[in-house]
Amino acid sequence: MAEFELIRQYFTTAGLTFARPGIVLGPGDDCALLELPAGTQLAMSMDTLNQDVHFPAGADAAELAQRCLRVNLSDLAAMGAEPLGFTLALSLPAVDEHWLQGFSEGLATCAAQYQCSLLGGDTTRGPLAITIQVHGLVPAGQALRRAGASVGDAIYVTGTLGDAALAVPYLTQQPGFDMTALSAADRASLQAAFYQPVPRTEAGIALRGLASAALDISDGLASDLNHILQASTGPNVTPGAIIESARVPVSDVFARLVPDAEQLPMALGGGDDYELCVTVPPQHEAQAQAALQALGLKFTRIGEVVASSGIMLRGSDGDPRPLPFSGYRHFGDNGNE
Repeated sequence: MAEFELIRQYFTTAGLTFARPGIVLGPGDDCALLELPAGTQLAMSMDTLNQDVHFPAGADAAELAQRCLRVNLSDLAAMGAEPLGFTLALSLPAVDEHWLQGFSEGLATCAAQYQCSLLGGDTTRGPLAITIQVHGLVPAGQALRRAGASVGDAIYVTGTLGDAALAVPYLTQQPGFDMTALSAADRASLQAAFYQPVPRTEAGIALRGLASAALDISDGLASDLNHILQASTGPNVTPGAIIESARVPVSDVFARLVPDAEQLPMALGGGDDYELCVTVPPQHEAQAQAALQALGLKFTRIGEVVASSGIMLRGSDGDPRPLPFSGYRHFGDNGNE
């Protein structure tokens, strides 16, 4: 199948290239054309996901498509941006029409859910790799950023942590991790945690003007919170953080399947959560809590930004101690989180 026929059949479809305000021209020309509404800024982010690095070989095509778009939409959520559209670059070892049909359908399902239209892209032959660049809109001057946390700000996370990290050894069939031994509900929960992370789009929008700093948790809270602290460094202080170990939120399935001694390292260092970590000044805490409660979203205060540098963990004895673990890195480099 020729490249243009492949694109026409699987990607230039009504489910992927629907009309949206702000999109003047989608796929089919040399460029897409966007028109920004007055008073808005364009937020953009791009990630590449490679087989055997970011997802296991043999992953279901429809589930993989969902993951690829969702993790990119999470970056927009972390900036408080509303999704607009995305571009796709797809490297394929061979043309597999069954795989392409599933990938296209999974991509369309996610694109429709978040109203993020395909704008264009490219296909080429090579090892399986998927690159997506997302575009979103945010009112001028209201984007959430990593820099801005101050001593005394509360540290919050959305949702729960650790499920995606728990899912990986099951999905890759590591010794001792048999997915078939789990209940159907547990299997579905872990599968969804890895392949269908929920971009916290509404939460990011609701936290505009309330959060002092924000990012999405891709490489584990221990690693990603440090990015906020480093970005918020001032001329006289490099802020640190104290995390209350008892407040770190985990799901019921995580609490049941992970031994007690391993729960905190996995929840704080495992990665692939795509929840939001935000810092909130004391005067905005009540409003932020109410805004997230109105969305029906779990929003947990797990700690506080402090003057001493580094991340400390406070256990049941009340004494803060240095965090004994960190998040993971792909090839030793976090890249674009």
